[in-house]
Amino acid sequence: MSEIDRAMITQAMILAAGKGTRLRPLTLDTPKPLVEVSGQPLIVWHIKALQAAGITDITINASWLADKLMDTLGDGSQYGVKLHWSVENDEPLETAGGIFQALQTGKLRDEPFILVNSDVWTTYDFAQLRDYKLGADQRAHLLLIDNPEHNNGGDFAINNGLASEQPIGDADKYTFAGISVMSPRLVDGLVSGQPAALAPLLKQAMIKFQITAEIISDNWIDVGTPERLAQVNEFIKSNGLITIKAFRLWCL
Repeated sequence: MSEIDRAMITQAMILAAGKGTRLRPLTLDTPKPLVEVSGQPLIVWHIKALQAAGITDITINASWLADKLMDTLGDGSQYGVKLHWSVENDEPLETAGGIFQALQTGKLRDEPFILVNSDVWTTYDFAQLRDYKLGADQRAHLLLIDNPEHNNGGDFAINNGLASEQPIGDADKYTFAGISVMSPRLVDGLVSGQPAALAPLLKQAMIKFQITAEIISDNWIDVGTPERLAQVNEFIKSNGLITIKAFRLWCL
């Protein structure tokens, strides 16, 4: 089935192979995705949110303390999903390299998928991306947010729905939220087993007008430091967002 013909996105990939060096000492013996946010692992927030949106085929790449991550989450049945594990070597393949390996090994189907960074927390409803259709030459659709304090300069600009590395005129740059719809074609040509970052591929595709974007206003935080981990815990506690259902209702 072609990318254009497919009616609905049914799979997602969560990038979870990083070592979480900024969160040390918490991540010295705990994989970063298992660091707890309001009583449950950060990655479980994503799994439950994807399941609530009807996405039940979820691929997770793992490297640092991979056995502990897989032992904790298992096959996903406890969350009502099917987890597909793409295990990398001790040195992660980075973002694009991890996607490429998952595709090459059949852990991720050769069709569009929702891509989520495991180290962000958000109230965004993934159901909004389930029916997104990539165009024939489109390589990705990115979600952008207003720049947080730790990324004042932003990552990408947006002009008439197209993402670009540099703004046009006085346009602003925004921060990539780590959530997107991706085409497998974005990583075509990579070499198996070789680390490769996603950002350069996105920038190359932006030059060819193959990347679209939209700005979202949902609650979002990059849980990359102990300080921001404390911040998101306090936010959840203050707003009573203990469950996926609770924070989705809170957003209405």
